[in-house]
Amino acid sequence: MKIYVTRHGQTDYNKKRMMQGRSDIPLNEVGIAQATARRKTLGDIKFDAVYSSPLIRAVKTAQIIGNVSEEEIIKDERIIEANFGKYELMNYYATGVPMMLYWSFPELFKAPKGVETIQEMIDRTSSFLKELEQKDYENVLVACHGGIIRPIRGYLENKKSGIIWRPRPKNCEIFVYECIDGKHRLVEDIQ
Repeated sequence: MKIYVTRHGQTDYNKKRMMQGRSDIPLNEVGIAQATARRKTLGDIKFDAVYSSPLIRAVKTAQIIGNVSEEEIIKDERIIEANFGKYELMNYYATGVPMMLYWSFPELFKAPKGVETIQEMIDRTSSFLKELEQKDYENVLVACHGGIIRPIRGYLENKKSGIIWRPRPKNCEIFVYECIDGKHRLVEDIQ
């Protein structure tokens, strides 16, 4: 099985450098163009299944890159963006020291109160991926978010920490993994 993992296209809140978290914000024109360009890059690849976070920015990205209707997308809460609590919709640089340190270096700093922890993100994405690995797909697309893609990549790249935090994934960057008999390897990074 090949698993194509992508971050959604740009939104107006991305452009304004806001912590959008679980706010349900649509793609902007740039985001739609990014997803369309990625679809063209993939050529005639057909996905046996297309999974997405339930948030509209990820769903629209999945629809475009997956070349499927919205009704064909399998929406899964386990790959929704991290819960940023009271920091939701704040500018990245206005969140204060505790949140900035946590979101920059989660391996060193704890999540501020009310913010989803790295372990919580690892637990829910691992559950999703273990279930996905049991499917009989040749190619599958997973459209999600900049925060939650980090534990997904950590799982698929077998990182002891459970995350790959840096560099931050770009909008519509696609990480392609080959999964055979429970073993994974990154085969391509499409930017």
